[in-house]
Amino acid sequence: MNIGASGAAATMGIAYGSNAVKNRRIALMLCGIGVFLGAILGGGEVVKTLGSKIVPENMISINIALIILSSASISLFIANVSGIPLSTSEVTVGAVIGVGIAFDALFVDTLMTILLYWILVPIIAFFLAYFTNQGIKLLKRTSSFPLNRKWSRFLAIAVVLTGFLEAFAAGMNNVANSVGPLVASGLINLSQATIYGGLFVALGAIFLGGKVIETNGKKITNLSLLQGGTVSGIGAILVMIASLFGIPVPQTQITTCSILGVGVSDHGKALWKNTTIIKLVKTWLISPIISLVLSYNLVKVFIESDYSGLLMMSIFIVVVYAVGVWKPNKINRPFYKEKAVAKKLGGS
Repeated sequence: MNIGASGAAATMGIAYGSNAVKNRRIALMLCGIGVFLGAILGGGEVVKTLGSKIVPENMISINIALIILSSASISLFIANVSGIPLSTSEVTVGAVIGVGIAFDALFVDTLMTILLYWILVPIIAFFLAYFTNQGIKLLKRTSSFPLNRKWSRFLAIAVVLTGFLEAFAAGMNNVANSVGPLVASGLINLSQATIYGGLFVALGAIFLGGKVIETNGKKITNLSLLQGGTVSGIGAILVMIASLFGIPVPQTQITTCSILGVGVSDHGKALWKNTTIIKLVKTWLISPIISLVLSYNLVKVFIESDYSGLLMMSIFIVVVYAVGVWKPNKINRPFYKEKAVAKKLGGS
């Protein structure tokens, strides 16, 4: 349910932010349906990766599965309370890595491949959105076709469909984060995992995703219908391709980086001064490390009865909290200066 509230809910942020779907509850309902269908129709490959290709499958007992899921859930819950769209893939893989480090059993090649995808795919999404939006602006300047009400209605439908496709991609990729450890531990089989996982991720999006859809849709940058459809389409295609290869990718970062690409194309460097962007970056960097540290120490305490790392974990949590509450006070001053100059010129 935390996965639904965080990663999945962000998929309809474009449709909601561009007013293609004006009602937030309807947007979340569409998201839930898309996630469930994506999970049961195409979620199996990523489940296999998380269950057996990062750490040995026979290492994941019921106790270890509980530790992995608990560590990821705590990290996601903190992000959801803050209203930050966090990548569920990052916190889940971080928790699995923590277990692998504790037992000194980690498939490094698979891990490096996943990390490479995490870096490259959001960057690709950013530049695709940036250059596509540049093309859209050029089309508007040079084309004479009228943006009448019928054309706008068509664009609104296209944005909703691409948002639904993005939610479908989330089901293919993100549901595995919750059920992969359960399949590896033998508690449920693959078909049961995709059904149950898809159902509860959908419920999380519907009932807990309100803050995240507001952040992604309204607080980063405003999107037109044409921009919104482009961004959703880019996110959906990239995540679906990764899912077919069984790679868990940070879909929320892909979507958000696409939005940033459009925002930078429209507003230039000024968008980077938005405090919401700073908050997003901080959470993305901190949360995977939190889940890794949590899972590692939970293994040490409950499996190996080793309490030596508790002090280090406490210090780490204090440091993370200090970084989290830090706010760049001067970050928005240029905007106020620009407004003041504009008023002065207007008065003269």
